[in-house]
Amino acid sequence: MKTRLTYRSDFWIEVLSDLLFNGLNLFFILVVFQHTQQIGEWNEHQILFVYGYFMVPYGIFITFFNLWGFTERYIVKGELDRILTRPAYNLVQLVLENMAPSSMFSALTGLAIMAYSWTHLGLGLSWYDPFVFVLLVAGSIMIYGGVYIFFTALSFFSDSPTGILPLLWNLQNYGRYPMTIYNKLLGFLLTWLLPFGFVGFYPAAFFLDREHWGRFALLTPLVGLVFLVFALAVWNYGIKRYRGAGS
Repeated sequence: MKTRLTYRSDFWIEVLSDLLFNGLNLFFILVVFQHTQQIGEWNEHQILFVYGYFMVPYGIFITFFNLWGFTERYIVKGELDRILTRPAYNLVQLVLENMAPSSMFSALTGLAIMAYSWTHLGLGLSWYDPFVFVLLVAGSIMIYGGVYIFFTALSFFSDSPTGILPLLWNLQNYGRYPMTIYNKLLGFLLTWLLPFGFVGFYPAAFFLDREHWGRFALLTPLVGLVFLVFALAVWNYGIKRYRGAGS
């Protein structure tokens, strides 16, 4: 945090840009509901609740995992060699030196949107709901980690300087809408292959419609753990395969 606040103006400009970007997404949802009462069987406040939840794990994840330029910086330019000369686990080092604290404001905005929608939906609150919420958010963060660590690790096996992360970023945004509005093929892809349905809709549906989605939503931590363990295995294999930036 001290490092990022060395240039305070830059830090607050990053915060403002993140809030503006999220505001545009929110504005889009509100505009859509000026022309329709429902999307599928979901009303405006339900969609807003899903979007609010989607922002919470995403904001936390992107705060700690900001390796969009991993291939260019660490593979092509050879900075990974510097990381590997230190005793601390390499992925932890990469995460810590690329933190983006300004993104945490996205998570706080998501909580505010959820609270706003919650009051308009008249949802009940059980004593265990806060604990379930923390568990689901942790599962969603692990899914983000699993997917992005896996595809970042592909840089060890490819000479491409760009990678597939921009495409993933676009795909993850499907998770902020109900999976039931997509066709079966896309729903299957976003549930089991690239499980971005578990970073937005399914966990949020636990609170919106427990009777139909409650048990399925509780799979979120399990799915997250499976994907994260697999991704770390691929990452560790890639690190062992890495032979340095020298020719």
